Amino acid sequence: MRRVLLLAALLVTACADPTPERVRDYIRTSWERTVRVNPEDDGTLIGLPCPYTVPSPEGMFQEMYYWDTYFTNEGLLADGLTELAKGNTTNLLALVDRYGFVPNGSRTWYLSRSQPPFLSLMVASVFNRTRDTLWLQGAYETLRKEYDFWMTRRMTPCGLNRYSGQDAPQWLIDEFVVTGGQRLAAEFTWEDQQEHDALGRQFTAEAESGWDFNPRFDRRCEDFCPVDLNALLYAFERNMADFSRTLGLDPGPWEEAAQARKARMDTLLWDGNCYYDYDWVKGRRSDVLSAAIFTPLFTGMASQGQADGVAEALGRLEFPYGLAVCEDKPYPYAYQWSYPNTWPPTTFMAVFGLDRYGHKEQARRLARKYIDLVCRSFKMTGKIWEKYDAVQGFSSPGEEYQTPEMLGWSAATYSCLYDYIHSL
Repeated sequence: MRRVLLLAALLVTACADPTPERVRDYIRTSWERTVRVNPEDDGTLIGLPCPYTVPSPEGMFQEMYYWDTYFTNEGLLADGLTELAKGNTTNLLALVDRYGFVPNGSRTWYLSRSQPPFLSLMVASVFNRTRDTLWLQGAYETLRKEYDFWMTRRMTPCGLNRYSGQDAPQWLIDEFVVTGGQRLAAEFTWEDQQEHDALGRQFTAEAESGWDFNPRFDRRCEDFCPVDLNALLYAFERNMADFSRTLGLDPGPWEEAAQARKARMDTLLWDGNCYYDYDWVKGRRSDVLSAAIFTPLFTGMASQGQADGVAEALGRLEFPYGLAVCEDKPYPYAYQWSYPNTWPPTTFMAVFGLDRYGHKEQARRLARKYIDLVCRSFKMTGKIWEKYDAVQGFSSPGEEYQTPEMLGWSAATYSCLYDYIHSL
């Protein structure tokens, strides 16, 4: 009871005076509310060996998620919760050992798909703090299994990778056709069962991208080689090379794979000015500019000239209250991963990607906008939300589902950007 009263008092104080420092303290003292423990399977909930974090203290999202956890881990590490971040990472490795890949989340209904491959980045972050070589050795062998998943089940003829819904069961395909239409506020028609199932697989693939749903892929997600996916796989290959050196193994094959990927991306995804997703079926680049362009900077894959081109394109995505995930242009449906919404993970990668290549003024401006936006919304609601409106300057809960508070990656992004600004 004392803890509940203390947290309530802190919340009232934060709402009354939501300074950046008080919001930072609110996050620091709230992580424990998101910790769960279930070592054994429990119905649809998959058992995990270590305590782990979920995105929200209550309501929806009471399971562990894949790419969300990378950003949450960065917030945990910033607050000195290294063992919890290590446990999160160990859990995801355990999922790979059990299923051959990291499911979207730790529920059996997520076994049809993965999410953006951030696990090698999580391993690197934890190892850099712990220097636990024995743990790294086990993680290295497990990461090889995840890499095989992406290279065998998510490869295209052009030599780059895609998201897919090919593994989805029929019931999920049927459900995605319905829910996809509901979430896009649209009705879809099909000529026959084959066309129906193809649409369901495309929606499943888009859910695997983490950007469900968005205008980047024209409802044909399987047909695209996304900028962010392939930049993350480049980071995967470079991390595996680094891990190999640490473990006394040959890094050469990993380095060669990374360089070959960069060369293919330079040819297919770079148009001379910026990065665009590549439609490998139609043999052309997308015309949708998205915040995925910052991922090659975040992973260190871009050349300085390419990073400068991306920085130049920032003006098409930046708005008064932050970074929109797609540029402002007419789209056929109302997508949540599009203008005018700003999402924490893309802001996180944009800030640290721009900073990495010397575009510090733009990086700091985006970081301050995000901090101000979260504080502005916190003053009105007393909560931290999943996504925000970069044009109007308020939270955007409940557009496709009722969003709970204290979303892990939102809080972690705030903490990391707050620390970044105050370290200058």
